[in-house]
Amino acid sequence: MQGAEPLSGQNQKAVSEGVVGAGEGPAWDGHDSLYFTNDQQITRRDSNGKFHVFRKPSNDANGILFDFLGRPVICEGAGRRVIRLERDGKITVLADKYESGRFNSPNDLTIDSKGRIYFSDPRYGPRNDMELRDRQGRTFEGVYRIDAPGKVIRVIGHEVERANGVLVSPRDEFLYVADNNNNKVGGARKLWRFKLRDDGTVDAASRTLIFDWGTGRGPDGLKLDREGRLYVAAGLNRPHPPFETADKFKGGIYVLAPDGKLLNFIAIPVDEVTNCAFGDPDRMTLFITAGGSLWHTRVTIPGWVPQPQDAPNASH
Repeated sequence: MQGAEPLSGQNQKAVSEGVVGAGEGPAWDGHDSLYFTNDQQITRRDSNGKFHVFRKPSNDANGILFDFLGRPVICEGAGRRVIRLERDGKITVLADKYESGRFNSPNDLTIDSKGRIYFSDPRYGPRNDMELRDRQGRTFEGVYRIDAPGKVIRVIGHEVERANGVLVSPRDEFLYVADNNNNKVGGARKLWRFKLRDDGTVDAASRTLIFDWGTGRGPDGLKLDREGRLYVAAGLNRPHPPFETADKFKGGIYVLAPDGKLLNFIAIPVDEVTNCAFGDPDRMTLFITAGGSLWHTRVTIPGWVPQPQDAPNASH
């Protein structure tokens, strides 16, 4: 695990595409378009760099991914659910409750080689209506797995404080979880790695700390390239007292080796840096959402974007 200063002299530049409402959820559709969300709509960026309204209103959409049949799967914060948009325009609700309680606010999601979807369920903001609690009355802000519409399993509970970004690694070996309790003094700002079992459950005892952002802004969304390097949205350029400092870990994309060693840093000069996604046909453009703006930079190693060709054994 690392937690040192970002590398000096190895910072990579990114280019802004302007304030285009890119708040969260960048996802590449595997063909020619990037999708991202803000509070009111989902936007599609086509291969020519033009922007189109894809869905409005979006029910406070956040994370997006495309399943192995090319269907968008979306976390709806206001709806407290995860949905799938079918090709005929209909909505399939994949998850809207666990046992008898509604979710907090589904945030980010990832998919394994069998097509099972994992999503995080934090709560940022008012907490008086949180329904998912343990026997001691403590709330959960964990991670869940969807095996089929309405069939939901909790895979991480109190192993983290507040799950945000999630990512299943190739071959379903690991589940990475961004633990970002960033509106609590002393809260977690850490990236964890858990081993995944064949049945899609998590080995809690395998929890490994990959990187710790200390008192700064913790990790949000993350992705992997084809050599296993992590690209993590984190950091802050201006302090957010009393919760977050900005004196050490600046806002941008932290490029980490599998063991957490900081390899590179892609500086983004605006707050807040929320997520990233590899795109373009060669998967060598990294798109970054931050403060309503969209950024991009070219990389030297293609990104790992789960698509049917990446998971030949996936079930549909």
